[in-house]
Amino acid sequence: MTERKAFLLRVDPAVLEAVQRWANDDLRSLNAQIEFLLRRALKEHGRPVREAAPASPPPRRR
Repeated sequence: MTERKAFLLRVDPAVLEAVQRWANDDLRSLNAQIEFLLRRALKEHGRPVREAAPASPPPRRR
């Protein structure tokens, strides 16, 4: 699984409640819904997310 970064988000309670209802309707967690919305907004504005390449395993020692 990819590494996640935590950060504090201050948001109007009414906005948070609306996004939570939307997440519930889409069967997503609030966190997943926020990430979904951010990724969609980035894509729509021509700023796609560049996925990090998977780290290659370290060379084996003999």
